[in-house]
Amino acid sequence: MGARVTLALCMASLLAACSTTGATEKVASVPEAPADTPYPSTYHRYPGTPTALVGATVFDGAGGEIDNGTVLFADGAVVAIGGPELEIPAGYTRIDGTGKFVTPGVIDIHSHLGDYPTPEVQANSDGNEATSPTTPEVWAEHSVWPQDPGFTRALANGGITTLEILPGSANLMGGRSVTLKNVPSRTLQGMKFPGAPYSLKMACGENPKRVYGNKGRMPSTRMGNFAVNRQTWLDAKAYAEGDRKKRDLAKETLAGVLDGKILVQNHCYRADEMALVLDMAKEMGYHVAAFHHAVESYKIADLLREADVCSAVWSDWYGFKMEAYDAIPENAALIANAGACVVIHSDDANGIQRLNQAAARAQADGRRMGIDIPDAQVVGWFTLNAAKAMGIADQTGSLETGKMADVVLWNGDPLSVYSRPEKVWIDGALMFDALDRKRRPVSDFELGQPGEGDVK
Repeated sequence: MGARVTLALCMASLLAACSTTGATEKVASVPEAPADTPYPSTYHRYPGTPTALVGATVFDGAGGEIDNGTVLFADGAVVAIGGPELEIPAGYTRIDGTGKFVTPGVIDIHSHLGDYPTPEVQANSDGNEATSPTTPEVWAEHSVWPQDPGFTRALANGGITTLEILPGSANLMGGRSVTLKNVPSRTLQGMKFPGAPYSLKMACGENPKRVYGNKGRMPSTRMGNFAVNRQTWLDAKAYAEGDRKKRDLAKETLAGVLDGKILVQNHCYRADEMALVLDMAKEMGYHVAAFHHAVESYKIADLLREADVCSAVWSDWYGFKMEAYDAIPENAALIANAGACVVIHSDDANGIQRLNQAAARAQADGRRMGIDIPDAQVVGWFTLNAAKAMGIADQTGSLETGKMADVVLWNGDPLSVYSRPEKVWIDGALMFDALDRKRRPVSDFELGQPGEGDVK
């Protein structure tokens, strides 16, 4: 019992007393949020020590690969990256990575951890405000439960350091997303990625027309989907072009999209619908950051490249509903081969723990059809490309000087099914160590429960 109480207290204090530095206070690392931000991030990085990873194969996330590489980070940021000749300053903790691999922290652009948490029961089902086909006024962060055990499993098994939590796809406009740093926190704001832009979750296709058609209301068809969307955008444009003095939470979100301050993450499966959405975006004056699931992106990869739209895809989910019927496992490889942006995403509490393996499967499927994509580029599918589509690539997603020190040391090739994260740093703080049981955070909710902290 005493050990459990100690762990609970440690978690409640955000692991400050469990840091490698022995500090009892977290170190401020980000500027304060603007005064007009109603739910500002209170995230501060955990304490860490200057660290040198030496001798490993380094994939920088931006397409670079260094054999026998060296990665230096301190004060929450990457200091330098290079080969064995890179000088290690005094005071750095040296970690031998011989035979191991280093990548940026893994990023999942499409997660429902926290708003569809474990245990998966109706009382915890908070991802879809399925009461109106357009609900841009809701914010996913107001549903996220920070004690979801899925967060720590994503960290330990998948090396996840950053993730975007989205509303579900029942609605044409499901609400705002929130981007989180994958750290233990008593509050959602304590996980909130500082400065990350919001995204508007949109959905096309079967889900909205099924949900609302079954309720005997519009939309019940794909043409109804577009009609409702277009009218909602027209109303939002009128609001945005006015004085905006009368607050309207739904229209504030849509005006933010039209202003270019809020991104669009669009659930969409079929190629023809994605092409129509691109036309609607031109008509209404917004840009789609990424199509999610996008199982038919391979059919219009050239259009997506020209529009600078990423495809956030699974490697091989197929056929679970009609609009997923024409999915092919070569999708990601064909998109990449056309020069368009590929992101591997999860949409699943288990899949988020194995994005590296999903990327490897997609790479292998491409290779079997004659498209050979280098390992270093594939690593970018679950690091830098995700950061790009989330609007945070200037801060994380690759190992570059000055960026956040979100780093994973893998015990083997990250594109091998046999490899696992050995150590994970977030902003330079060691948050998980497979070799040290004290570095395996456990959700307070799990304490005393069967399978407490199980990461298999």
